[in-house]
Amino acid sequence: MEVGMRIVELRHQRGITTNKLANLCGLSQSFVRSVEIGEKNISVENLTLICDALHVSLKDFFDCPVEGTLFTDDELQSQLSRLSERQKKALLEFIKTMKM
Repeated sequence: MEVGMRIVELRHQRGITTNKLANLCGLSQSFVRSVEIGEKNISVENLTLICDALHVSLKDFFDCPVEGTLFTDDELQSQLSRLSERQKKALLEFIKTMKM
């Protein structure tokens, strides 16, 4: 797992900038950006500060979806709940046609 990419992913999910994240966790913006783009490594202590600012545990930070997965279970459930009954039925019929 690329730690920097995961930070960017979580930051984007929460709609915050690198500068805002840096302010929230008390680190410099240049340091956070350098970690995000893979120029610098990060200590567990600083990663903990970032995780706290992003409201995610270290466990959840590293328990990210498998690469290529479009949705986590929670995200998938959220998307499904937005479908109309007709759309849900059509989706279910489509899924049944797939070879698993």
